[in-house]
Amino acid sequence: MNKEICSVCGLPKELCICDRLAKETQRIKIYAENKRFGKVVTVIEGIDDKNFDVKSLLKKLKRKLACGGTYKEKRIELQGNHVLKVKKLLIEEGFKEDSIEIG
Repeated sequence: MNKEICSVCGLPKELCICDRLAKETQRIKIYAENKRFGKVVTVIEGIDDKNFDVKSLLKKLKRKLACGGTYKEKRIELQGNHVLKVKKLLIEEGFKEDSIEIG
């Protein structure tokens, strides 16, 4: 009977709601940005890396969108213009639609 307890909410790991709460309280901004040589990248800002595993989210997005990408300076950059697709994928991941802003 060795149950792990979440250090943040105090609930057992199976019942932990920290991840869901972190997703619901974020203000996310998605926009396309022009880089050098006319390349376009999709930028996702506002995801708190302390409460949420940004690296695994980046990996999922890159796999589903079939593109390259990186996480630097507290923002995710994906190669290509995927603004609307990213919003749909973030909603599928559990983020609230109201908290996602397209700019």
